[in-house]
Amino acid sequence: MTNSRPRSGGLRERKKAETRSRIQEHALRLFLRQGYDATTVQEIASAAGVSHMTFFRHFPTKEAVVESDDYDPLIAELIRRRPRDEEPLIAIHRALSQGLAAVYDTDQAVLLTRTKLVFSTPALRARMANNQYATERLFAESLAARGHAAGDHPEITLELRVQAAAALAAVTVALSAWVQSEGADQLPTLVDRAFHALRRQPSGP
Repeated sequence: MTNSRPRSGGLRERKKAETRSRIQEHALRLFLRQGYDATTVQEIASAAGVSHMTFFRHFPTKEAVVESDDYDPLIAELIRRRPRDEEPLIAIHRALSQGLAAVYDTDQAVLLTRTKLVFSTPALRARMANNQYATERLFAESLAARGHAAGDHPEITLELRVQAAAALAAVTVALSAWVQSEGADQLPTLVDRAFHALRRQPSGP
């Protein structure tokens, strides 16, 4: 979900991050102006002032320009740090809220643009559905790892996978509502509402 930005490291790493960010920004601008399918990699590279090969060093495919972000690893780490006795949905919700608080103010416009593109482009929407399986697994692993030492291999139960999948569904609905509002609604508030609705549902027959 987030636009990659340089945070630390040497000059070479910062320059790589700046080039990556510039490519992504020009790609999103072109996608919005002339459509995702009509925009070529060469056009993106030319607009960003890089070669065709430089583009592929940063993004293996055109789809990756929209999909590539740091959110999943960030949220997974934040989930892993939550208390072990915290309910899984609460742990994921609080981790997501913390992650959004760290990037929402600075990356809001880029995030909205990318989310619009994903929901409005069939190829990207299909890839999002496929990628959610990996995210579900990552979040479930992080839930199971809470309170365990590095190197441990705690059991990833069916219940944890269901909780992770339900959380992802809630976030997807919140993102859809955000796009429908053209960004007028605040995404953190929509995420809160989605999780509150999810947790109000009966837990069994």
